[in-house]
Amino acid sequence: MRVWVDLTNSPHVLVLRPVIERLRADGAQVEVTARDFAQTVELCERHGIDATVVGRHRGGRLGAKAVGLFSRSGALTRWARGRRFDLALGHGSNDVSVAARLLRIRCSTMFDYEFATVQHNVNCRLAQAVVVPDAIPPERLDRYGARGKLRPYPGLKEEYYLADFEPDPQVLAQLGLDPYAPLAVVRTPPEVALYHRFENDLFGAVLTRLRDQGQVVVLPRTAAQREALAAVGGLVIPERAIDAPSLIGLADLVVSAGGTMNREAVALGTPVWTTFEGRLGAVDERLIAQGRMRRLERPEDVTLERREAQARSAASGGRVRRDPALLVEHLTSPLNGA
Repeated sequence: MRVWVDLTNSPHVLVLRPVIERLRADGAQVEVTARDFAQTVELCERHGIDATVVGRHRGGRLGAKAVGLFSRSGALTRWARGRRFDLALGHGSNDVSVAARLLRIRCSTMFDYEFATVQHNVNCRLAQAVVVPDAIPPERLDRYGARGKLRPYPGLKEEYYLADFEPDPQVLAQLGLDPYAPLAVVRTPPEVALYHRFENDLFGAVLTRLRDQGQVVVLPRTAAQREALAAVGGLVIPERAIDAPSLIGLADLVVSAGGTMNREAVALGTPVWTTFEGRLGAVDERLIAQGRMRRLERPEDVTLERREAQARSAASGGRVRRDPALLVEHLTSPLNGA
């Protein structure tokens, strides 16, 4: 079996790493392509994933995304032609879905946020399997053409790819952090995403408040964000891709306007606040209802304090760890006629 995996954003490297490893352990020949965006390529290198870099991000405007989809899908089609893949898969990658359809390769897609309308109208219609958390009501995906294709899985995708993970304290020394001082990890808003068009004043106010209370590591998404944050001062901004899951697991608090980092914190037992201002997806709705994640509405709601060692130990012991074999089974289902 020959499998093609396409990675278009930093979190997808972590999500699909155990899938790639499991496929190879089962005897599959796996080749990987990656888009030059955020820390995607750096994370591939960090995790030992040999990826062919194809294309780059074209910007957040709808027109730019359309150009990017056309350009990169064409480049992927040319790259994949003649490689005789049996299956193509990605996490929300429209590019690989389009290229696979042009080459008549069966395709699976994954995602865990159901309101990225433009993206899902492409990948759900073109893929033969749509792998999503069971928290998402199926009727929310019908309008995208996903009816009859859904392969739901329990829990969070983070509980699968972090199943074999334990935080490495060395990440603190690498960033020059004091292991005994309060630590917050902050992820910037996904300003280039079509589903998040908001100028988030709350985010800036929270960042200032946390900086005054302890150590703050900020993980920007783009070069422009990095430059703006550097001008603020008093923040730790990694120069390269780092072991972010370890940093999250060792932190006292996580604040993020995105999704994956918040759910990594939930999976690792770290207190987490979301500043996301778009429409909440079903996964986050469930986590908030369960009290596993909180929605931040006022800067004064959040206080950075050192978690006791007992609290860290209890959080680690209470983690949910799920076998990635289920994701592999769902993703490869088009090969079984399912």
